[in-house]
Amino acid sequence: MLETKPHSIIFLKEKSVFVKNNESILDASLRAGIPHYHVCGGKAKCSTCRILIIDGSENLSAPTKKEMKLKSKLGLHNDIRLACQTHVLREPVTINRIVRDYSDVEFILNEETNQGTQQIGEERELALFFMDIRDFTPFMENNLPFDVIHIISKLFHIIKLTLKEHGGRIIETAGDGIYAVFGLDNPAYNYIKSSFNASLAIQKAVETFNQNYLLPYFNHQFEIGIGLHAGKVIFGSFDRDAPEQLAVMGFAVNIAARLQNATKEFNNSFIASETIVKELDSSYCEHCKLDVNLKGVSQPVSIFLLGSPYKN
Repeated sequence: MLETKPHSIIFLKEKSVFVKNNESILDASLRAGIPHYHVCGGKAKCSTCRILIIDGSENLSAPTKKEMKLKSKLGLHNDIRLACQTHVLREPVTINRIVRDYSDVEFILNEETNQGTQQIGEERELALFFMDIRDFTPFMENNLPFDVIHIISKLFHIIKLTLKEHGGRIIETAGDGIYAVFGLDNPAYNYIKSSFNASLAIQKAVETFNQNYLLPYFNHQFEIGIGLHAGKVIFGSFDRDAPEQLAVMGFAVNIAARLQNATKEFNNSFIASETIVKELDSSYCEHCKLDVNLKGVSQPVSIFLLGSPYKN
C-alpha cells in the first residue's frame, strides 16, 4: 500500500480538506462531506470522480495502471486525474471537481460510451483574429443570391489562403465574418507577428479584389473590420457529435471580438490591442493609441488604430 503523510488539499471554491495516511482524494473528500460522485464505487471503472489539477500535480502520486488504462481509453488530458486512484504526497495541491450534479454524471457516462476519444480542453497563449465585412446586407439586397454566394466564396477563398500562408487556423466562418487563431499548430514561431502580418496582407488582398473584380463587374467595393488580440485561451473538441470541430474559448477571445466591433465606433478598419503591438519590431505613434472601455470588459483596454477610415 502506498505510504503517504497527512496533508491538506484545496478543493477550488469549496473547502480545504485534510487527507489521512494512505487515503485517496476521493475518500478524503467524501469524509469531509463533499458530494463527490463515484458511480463505480471508486474502482476506476468510470471517470465520474475525475478532478482537474489546478496546482501541485507534481505533489500527487503517479497514475495507477487502472487509471492509465481508463485515461488512455477516454483520451483524458494529463491534468485530469481520477480521485479514487490519486494520493497526496506533498503540499500544496489545489483541485477542482468536474462532476457537480447528476446531469454531469449522465453526460460523462454517455461520453465514455461514445465512439472515439474525447479530449479535455488545453490552455495556450494564442493570437485571436476577427474579421467582418461592413455593410454586407445592402450588397445582398442589390444583387442576385447566386452572385452574392459566388462573390463571398471567392473573397473568403482569398482570405483563407492568406491566413493559412501566415500560419492561421480558421475556427469559425459565420455569414460575412471569420474567426481565426494563430499559434495553435506551431506555437514555437512568432505567432503574434504572423497574425499582424496576416491582417495587413488581408487588407491589401481585399483592396486588390475590389479594384480588379468587384468594382469593374459589380460597381461595389467591400470594406472590412479586423480586431486582433492575444491571450490565454482553452481549446479542444467539445462536441461529441462533431469531434473534428475545434473550439477556442476564453476571455481573450471576447476582447478580440469586441475590438472587431469597435472598428465601426472608431471608424478604423484595423484595431489591435497593446498586447499585440508591444510584441512587434516596429513602434507605432502614440496618437494611434487609445484607452477604451469595451462592452463586457471591466477594465479599460489599450488599443491601436492601425487601419484606415472607412470610405462609406
